[in-house]
Amino acid sequence: MENRTGAGVSQRKIIHCDCDCFYASIEMRDNPALAGLPAAVGGASEHRGVVATCNYEARKFGVHSAMPTATAKRLCPQLILVAPNMEKYRQASRAMHEIFRRYTDLIEPLSLDEAYLDVSDASACQGSATLIAREIRQCVRDEIGITLSAGIAPNKFIAKIASDWNKPDGQYAVTPAMIDDFVKALPVKKLHGVGKVTAARMHALGIETCADLRRSGEEFLLQTFGSFGSQLYRLCYGIDEREVKTDRQRKSLSVENTYSRDLPSLESCLNELPALHQQMEERLQPVLRKYRISKKYVKVKFLDFVSTTAEHVAEDSTINSYTHLMTEAWSRGARPVRLLGLGVRLSPLQNVSLTESPAEASLRHGEQLLLPGVVE
Repeated sequence: MENRTGAGVSQRKIIHCDCDCFYASIEMRDNPALAGLPAAVGGASEHRGVVATCNYEARKFGVHSAMPTATAKRLCPQLILVAPNMEKYRQASRAMHEIFRRYTDLIEPLSLDEAYLDVSDASACQGSATLIAREIRQCVRDEIGITLSAGIAPNKFIAKIASDWNKPDGQYAVTPAMIDDFVKALPVKKLHGVGKVTAARMHALGIETCADLRRSGEEFLLQTFGSFGSQLYRLCYGIDEREVKTDRQRKSLSVENTYSRDLPSLESCLNELPALHQQMEERLQPVLRKYRISKKYVKVKFLDFVSTTAEHVAEDSTINSYTHLMTEAWSRGARPVRLLGLGVRLSPLQNVSLTESPAEASLRHGEQLLLPGVVE
């Protein structure tokens, strides 16, 4: 493999910006009394809430995002729980993107608090990506009142890993000359696309680091992991030619609600349809300027956490056929339900730019947290 550090990408300058405990940091900013205390943003434990994020004080007790609030409270009885305020978080996200745009228009939002920036052609700070990242972090601290960590590298894969290197409130730069040694020592679980199952499979094969992947060879990885093996082989040499994409295409839009008490029957599920449908319609209308509906679907999660989804082809979002879909999905389990969701599959309209504003990106990311009740 020629130029294993990434041919054609060595001159790129990518910054991965990632806020530190974003929701919790906003709440600590607005309530200084939380400083130094374990705090989390999420749903109440008595309503099956889930932790959306927590501060570093809470993490010392083993609390982490996506953990049931009841579990978090057992680990940290003194945990202070704050209900999410998505509008406040979206405002902070928009302000942060205004700061990003002072340096580049090539911004790929990943969530409210995370984005890639391509500053390869930026003129600020004499073109130094390291200095640009430092200025961005200072502006976020001064103007928004929270901290942000950054990773600087020739590609997205390495920049994202680097942003976690000196958290919180830090940054780390990986130059082209550093890539080989930096990547070689990385655990395979750090690779883009490697989840717990794939990592466990690799560990069983004696593959712990990228250096082990290199020794395995591309042919072995292809035989073992199929087409993903080729990607693994490129990543273990630090090669990632993905561009920073300012256009992000939606594939679906949905709303979900987890209920504090199980819905005992099909009738009780159908009674929840109008409220869910109204929430979805409010979220959907701005999106229809760029997309058309191709399918409708209903998601049902039963009391034993088994989920099922029923869908069919549709061109509108009217409530009518959701009743049929709900009936179909419920009949597959015919037992009490803890979560209901409604959604639509989307296709882009022709000749329409899909460039996302920060507000649209935050809407996409915050869909489920906007619902009443709990964070699922």
